[in-house]
Amino acid sequence: MHRILVTGSNGQLGSEIRELSKNDGINVYFYADVSELDITDKSAVNKFIENHQIDIVVNCAAYTQVDKAEDDEKTAFLINATAPGNLAESCKKYEVTLFHISTDYVFDGSNNAPYIETQSTSPLGVYGRSKLEGEKLIQQSGCNYLIIRTSWLYSTFGNNFVKTIARLSSEKDELKVVFDQVGTPTYARDLATAILTIIQNDQFENRKGVYHYSNEGICSWYDFAKAINDFSGNNCHIRPCHSEDFPAKVTRPHYSVLDKTKIKNDFGIEIGYWRDSLCKCVELLKQNNS
Repeated sequence: MHRILVTGSNGQLGSEIRELSKNDGINVYFYADVSELDITDKSAVNKFIENHQIDIVVNCAAYTQVDKAEDDEKTAFLINATAPGNLAESCKKYEVTLFHISTDYVFDGSNNAPYIETQSTSPLGVYGRSKLEGEKLIQQSGCNYLIIRTSWLYSTFGNNFVKTIARLSSEKDELKVVFDQVGTPTYARDLATAILTIIQNDQFENRKGVYHYSNEGICSWYDFAKAINDFSGNNCHIRPCHSEDFPAKVTRPHYSVLDKTKIKNDFGIEIGYWRDSLCKCVELLKQNNS
């Protein structure tokens, strides 16, 4: 049986992995933050992996506040680059496989076709640069790794776009949402299921590389918000607007669609359509709220 360390376990993906693994008999250690295990401390990481005989690490820890990262570059790089580098070096030392979650923000969004894993990266801000640096440190370590880039992550856990829009559309008569940024939402439970399936079937053995995972299909943030409103049963009028109507410190990629061909072919994974997965998540939110 595998002995798995999940970092960032209180986040959306980590929480979904925790929920799904409750009844699977998997031996998983969940660590949420530095008070439990400081992954920016290389010696602490080495000690934990050795003492607990870990053979798989799933790194869900990340600094994800895109605008705030511009003013807190040191922390963003510490969590998104230095920490994954430490995990990778320990994984190399103890022959452990590292699953690392990365982001569509490593691209600049100038494409007009879904991004494949080998395309040139060009992040637009500190967040994207820090995540890309984390990828590079993992690749340079020589460890066995699967880097999984994802996009527009949401869940019943944590704070995210789905929960925000569901709440606001129940409180307001009208909302404006940008229509000129296009990508694909990802239900964290679907991604968690894919990761656990790969682990349980030992499909990660003799595999190394970068993979893309999101739900299927394409939409704008406007389309996404409209669907959330409709599935929630709210009567809010969702209006499309331009990105310039919501000025931000960092320009978001205007096109963030990821090509999932590689992960589907290598692991035989079936990926759900974004609206179907969203409907499941919204129904769970309704049940939790009631």
